[in-house]
Amino acid sequence: MEYTALYRRFRPITFDGIVGQDHIITTLKNQVIADRVGHAYLFTGCRGCGKTSSAKVLARAVNCLNPQNGEPCNECSICKAALEGTLTDIVEMDAASNNSVDDIRAIRDEVNFLPTVAKYRVYIIDEVHMLSPGAFNALLKTLEEPPKHVKFILATTEPQKLPATILSRCQRFDFKKISEPVITKNLEKICDECKMQYSEDALNLIAELSEGAMRDALSILERCSQGEDNNITEQKVKDLVGIPKLEYISGITKAILEYDVSKCLEISNNIILEGKDLSNFLWEIIKYIRDIMIFKTTQNVSNIYSDEDKKTMQELTNDVSKDRLLKIIYGLSDLENELKWSTQKNIIFQVGIMRLCSKENLTLEERVSELEKKIASGNIKVSTENNRNSNNENYAAKAPSSKSLSTSNVQNVDKKGEKLKGNGSNSASGPNADFWQNVINKLKEERKAMLFANLNNTKAIVLDDMTVGIQFLDGLNSFRKAVIERPENMNELKRLISIECGKDMRIKIIDSKNDEKKEKTDNKLDLGININYID
Repeated sequence: MEYTALYRRFRPITFDGIVGQDHIITTLKNQVIADRVGHAYLFTGCRGCGKTSSAKVLARAVNCLNPQNGEPCNECSICKAALEGTLTDIVEMDAASNNSVDDIRAIRDEVNFLPTVAKYRVYIIDEVHMLSPGAFNALLKTLEEPPKHVKFILATTEPQKLPATILSRCQRFDFKKISEPVITKNLEKICDECKMQYSEDALNLIAELSEGAMRDALSILERCSQGEDNNITEQKVKDLVGIPKLEYISGITKAILEYDVSKCLEISNNIILEGKDLSNFLWEIIKYIRDIMIFKTTQNVSNIYSDEDKKTMQELTNDVSKDRLLKIIYGLSDLENELKWSTQKNIIFQVGIMRLCSKENLTLEERVSELEKKIASGNIKVSTENNRNSNNENYAAKAPSSKSLSTSNVQNVDKKGEKLKGNGSNSASGPNADFWQNVINKLKEERKAMLFANLNNTKAIVLDDMTVGIQFLDGLNSFRKAVIERPENMNELKRLISIECGKDMRIKIIDSKNDEKKEKTDNKLDLGININYID
């Protein structure tokens, strides 16, 4: 007996057999029951979701001699001839290989003839977007006003490629991707009928790999069912499809997140040596990082992951931001496009992975975050004792005297520490002489290592009764400025200073070194000639 592929053997022959498209099937059945079937239909959707099967069922339903509740009986002579492919009144045409003007003109000439045995002559044109512009033009008039005995059913995966003039002449039905639970349930039914042994995890994986296409799911199932071992397991599915082990996927993901180039190269070399498809591997990494991001946001993840896998994902989400995960996904997507057109896939793949491990493209904010993580983990030691001594020395040498900052004698100073006009008697109560050192010590106690380290060689001065200025005596570079001005750091400084001052205080950052240079530049005489000023 001739072997028939599973997707052909289990192709639906009734509307009820088409899974996952209830919103369309109900409408089509009602039209058949009410005898209000249109003259032209357009079925759109992803591959393997039931477009062509629905078109064939509809073609039989409108011609069936004994329809049952909108369904073809599949028992009358018309239905049997259609199922056997011998009914000349139902014409199936593949526009991918029959896309010329002459092919459409042949149809245009045929429609004038009455059906031979059926009620309607039905034309099913698959992949209709492949028709040439001339062919579309030849189809227009016939599609708009066909004879009463003619029906057109067009099917396509890319409706955006159809001219608007064609779209406006058809009833359009958008087929959606079939959900994974629906695919899994249908696979269980088919496995039971074929007496296949299977695990639930294996069918769940097949459903996920099919990406909403029942035909793809059946093709994968068929590959797994062939051979001496009729038992379908998750590992068997992965081996046949060419999916690398999850330990490789999670391993290279971890290496990318940790900027570990050598580990990435080690894993990618193993994948290449095992002969795995790099495009599949790349797709698995993208999917895995997407799942990590979903897990980080919602704490939910696909059932294909074990408890141990979820534990690994939890560890990976602890030290990475969603923005970083998004950047990696975009980078991998670009690499996937490069891989499609390259003849040196191994080299392009490894270079692309190494590029993702580079820190050169990190933003300043990301660099600060990475440094904070290293300090928190102990990989970088901050000499807090030296910083404290340095701060004490700087404070003793440069801070205003105890008298000038005493509660009863607060002086208003400008950004250089010079006295402003007015006397201290008109000022509100101020902090004591040790208030800034108290703030520094508090940061040390609270383990604010990054903020503590970057406040080295600074002093605080009272600018007015509501503002304290923090002077950076050796200048403020972009990195240091980014650390200090992070909202959480500014809020912490404001909180501690306000506690010391006994009231809510504002903070002003003063870059003493750069301000001094700027003043020298501003004080140059404008003589109408260029003068090089040397500091």
